[in-house]
Parts: sequence; structure tokens; C-alpha cells
Amino acid sequence: MSSAISMNKTEVIDSVLNDFSEGYFSISYENRRRLLLELAKEYDLDRTQVRELIKQYLGVSGEEAQSPGPEDEGVLASFYRIERNLRHALKPKYEALFERLNMHPGGLKFLTILRADILSIIAEENIVSLRALDSHLKEKLGTWLSPAALELHHITWDDPASLLEKIVAYEAVHPISNLLDLKRRLGVGRRCFGYLHPAIPGEPLIFIEVALLKNVAETIQEVLWDDPPIPESEANCALFYSISSTQPGLAGINLGKFLIKRVITLVKRDMPHISIFATLSPIPGYIQWLLSKLASQSNLAEDDKSQSSADTSGSTFGENLFEPEEEKAIMDISEEFAAGKNGMEVMLNLLTSTNQEWSKSAELLSVLKTPLLRLCARYLLQEKKRGKALDSVANFHLQNGAMVERINWMANKSEKGLHQSAGIMVNYVYRLENIEEYAQSYFSSGHIHASDEIRRFVEPLKKPEATAN
Repeated sequence: MSSAISMNKTEVIDSVLNDFSEGYFSISYENRRRLLLELAKEYDLDRTQVRELIKQYLGVSGEEAQSPGPEDEGVLASFYRIERNLRHALKPKYEALFERLNMHPGGLKFLTILRADILSIIAEENIVSLRALDSHLKEKLGTWLSPAALELHHITWDDPASLLEKIVAYEAVHPISNLLDLKRRLGVGRRCFGYLHPAIPGEPLIFIEVALLKNVAETIQEVLWDDPPIPESEANCALFYSISSTQPGLAGINLGKFLIKRVITLVKRDMPHISIFATLSPIPGYIQWLLSKLASQSNLAEDDKSQSSADTSGSTFGENLFEPEEEKAIMDISEEFAAGKNGMEVMLNLLTSTNQEWSKSAELLSVLKTPLLRLCARYLLQEKKRGKALDSVANFHLQNGAMVERINWMANKSEKGLHQSAGIMVNYVYRLENIEEYAQSYFSSGHIHASDEIRRFVEPLKKPEATAN
């Protein structure tokens, strides 16, 4: 590693980089961790040099230094020289390793593996120097993987088996069950596009699956099992139903944003009769958020009941998540299906039941549908983290310029779908004339554009300052 960073002999650098990458793959995870910590700490920037240059910069004195005129060429020259030296000094030594690997055959792929290991370590230990290393490498990868450097490839059944195997292996949203399933997803009425990079041949960095339909689908079942599909000439909607990243080391680098926009442009060019661009998306964080809310609010509700009757103020943080009629309906079924002191505890017990038994009862589905849809709308539109949507998939589409159009009941009845979002899925719509405007307003203020249909779910719970679109 040291040689790969410091050596200047171009004729042997390839051999040194080969030795480093091969050696890295041969060592254990613990030894990789030690190596990366050494890289982060020992090959960081020279802060003594940085402090000295800042001192020099501040030392350029006199009135001319604060507002140099055209005649003060000497002062300007001093500024430029120190600024140039500062730029150089602020580059950590490990930058040389990253840049050399990027130019080395197989080096870009190796860097994504290196970053995946860095992210794994950071998830276990919040080490400041390692976070700085990751930030620097992420910035470099984002530059090297700009849209101009990527090839948009239409993936078909005729592509090499090695590429198709990667599609099957990396499909993260709706697993591909067999070759017939794969062939259907690449056949008539379907499209699959991926971003490839010349330095990582035959392996898409990210890919998107598209269904050509008459209308925006409400369930994943109708997308995956639409057999035979409609004639493509009759399609009005291009539905994005799966986006999968293949490289854990590219986490946080938004290749999907550029991919969606490129695919919309391509589909619109080749099929001008397509007028709707929408998604059928999972809501991966919904149930995790809801279970946490149910547990905490249920406990607060019981604490309130146990307070002295003289204290009528209740808990400052207490909140019944259900409307009165929802609470009554849930309590009415509690004796037969799940015990609980209040509606929130009953719901908590139902959602955490073995094998999602609640989803197999028509009576329970009828009772739970309204509160689960309403709370899902609240989760998507109102629950925020640092001013942006709490749900990761929602944040992804909203920052790309989509709007929240519709939430769909029992849209994904798979075990994963029930576990993540109680089977609910959401349609985001990309309106071509509004994409840039919606992306900008979400970026600047966190404003979420949504249809009137979905806003009606949360209107009664809405805070005065959260104005409807």
C-alpha cells in the first residue's frame, strides 16, 4: 500500500497495484479493517503544513492585501501561490492511491469493494478518520461515474448469459424466480435498462425494470404475472417497478436519478404514445416506523390512564394514532383475534403475529385497511428526517422530481411486502413538465408534491404550517 501511494516509477506502478489488490483480497476482514484504519490515519493530509500555509496567508499584510488593486501584482502573486499550495496540501496522501487505482485495469471495481468494506466498518464503529476517508472516496467515485462516463444499455434476452446472471443475482426488489420469469421481464411489453461503465465490462452498476401498460398498475401481481402482456402499441404508461443497484460500494451515489431521466427520454423518443411515467414502489420503512409508534404511544396511553384523576392534562407527548371509529372497530375484533388494552396495542399485536396471520382474514383486512392506509399517507408525506422524507425510496423519487400519486392496498402480498409495508405500495408519478420544479422545491424546502387523493388521508391530522400543495 505504501509503495502504491508513494512510488513514482510508472513502469512498475501497475505491478505494485496488482500486488496491493491481490494482497487485499487474500487477507481476513479484521486485517482489512486494520489496513483501512492505517490508510485513513497515516496517509491523511499533513495538518502541520496546512496550518503553516494558513499562517502565511493571513500574514500577507497591509491594506492592499485586503482589497488588492490592479497595481498590486506582487500581493496577488503571493495569494495565488499560497492558495495553490493550500489546494495541494489539503489533498490527503491516500488520494494518490485512489487516482492510480482508477486508472488501473480492474481498479474501479476494486475501489467499489474497498468502499463497501469501509461502509461495513463505519456501520459497526463511528470512526471519524474512516468517515473522512469514505467521504473522499465517495466524492471521487461520484466524479468518475458521472453520466457522461456511463453507457445506457437496453438489456435483452440476447445479451450474454454472464450479464443475465447478474440481473438475476442483483434484483433486489422483486426476486426473479426462474428463467421463465427473467424471459418475461425482458420480453414483449417489458424493458430493462442498465448503466454500464467501460472499466467494469459486462456488469450493470444499476438497472431498472419497466412495464408497458394501459394504466398505472395498483398491484405488483398484475405487473409480474401479466401474461400475455398487452400489445405495446396500446400502452399509455411506462411503469418503473424495480430499480436495483449492484454495487454496495456505490451507496449514496445517486446513479438512479440519471438513469430514470435517461430512460424517460429514451422511451418517449421511441414510443411517443406513452404519456404517463410512473412507479409502483415499495415502502420499506413503513412498518418499522409504525411498530415503533404503536409501542411508544400505547405505553403512553396506559401511563395517562394510571395518572391521578386530579391531573386531567394527560401526557404532553401522548397521541392516539386512530380516529374514534377506527379505535372502536379495532377493539371490537380484539377479543377474537388479538388482546390489547387499547387499539394501538391490538394493532401492534396483530402486525407482529406469526406468519402475518392478520393478512389472511377478510374481517381483519376490512377493519385494518382504513387506519393502515391513512397512517401510511402520514408516513410518506409528514414524517421527515433532516427536512426530507423519512422513507428512503420516497426520498429517492421525490428528490428526482416525482410526486406521490396513490397508495395501493394489498399491492404486494409477498412475505417481504407484508413485513415491510403491510402489503401497501405507492405510485410516484413523473410529470415531464414539472420534474425540475418539483425536484427544486423538495431540495430547497422539503416540500412534497402529492395528489389530492392522498392528501385527503392526512388532512385532519395536518399541522397548520404544513400547507397543502
